Amino acid sequence: METIELQIQVRDRVGKGATRAARRAGRLPGVLYGPKRATVSVSVDATEFAKKVDVGEGSHLIRFVSSVADISGRLALVKVMQRDPISRAVLHTDFYEVDMETKLRVPVPLHYVGHPVGVEAGGILQPIQREIEVQCLPTDIPEFLEVDVSHLGIHEAVHVSELKLPPGVEISFDKDYPLVTVLPPTVEEVAVKAPEAEAAVPVEGEAAAPAAGVKPEGEGEK
Repeated sequence: METIELQIQVRDRVGKGATRAARRAGRLPGVLYGPKRATVSVSVDATEFAKKVDVGEGSHLIRFVSSVADISGRLALVKVMQRDPISRAVLHTDFYEVDMETKLRVPVPLHYVGHPVGVEAGGILQPIQREIEVQCLPTDIPEFLEVDVSHLGIHEAVHVSELKLPPGVEISFDKDYPLVTVLPPTVEEVAVKAPEAEAAVPVEGEAAAPAAGVKPEGEGEK
């Protein structure tokens, strides 16, 4: 996994007012914490974060550059990103400092490659999982896992047990769980012509309607 360098500053002021002021100054507020570190309020340049971190997919290993000796050179992952519900801009981020000797659980994107034979037959490729959680050391985190779907026929699937994992990467997941399948083609509804209405049958106790051109008995007699 590529390691990204990111300039980081410790925030002296906290609270909603300080957070809004940081955003107006082009800073992205956040916190840094970890298994061996108390929570520290920090900020990074919003533009630098957008260009280096908030791009692509998957997890990014970040090395901090800071004037604070205790933080500079430390490695972390983005744990949480809070976004504006409309603009989708990042408003706040949580950085989790990692121990390079301790395995982590992180989500990794799945890339489906190949053209399934079932799609050639009219089926529809249906991904069930877009990412999967793996367990590994920080330096072994894969950017993505590739899944070949070219052999899939209709109603067939690729399961977790079929994933090809890099060395040092494990999956704590149901091995029989399907990741992707090929659905049968959609059948268009064919309009069926309604049968002609059957001749009306008189209800018991009612007189039958006369046939066309036939007068009821007694009608016209004087």
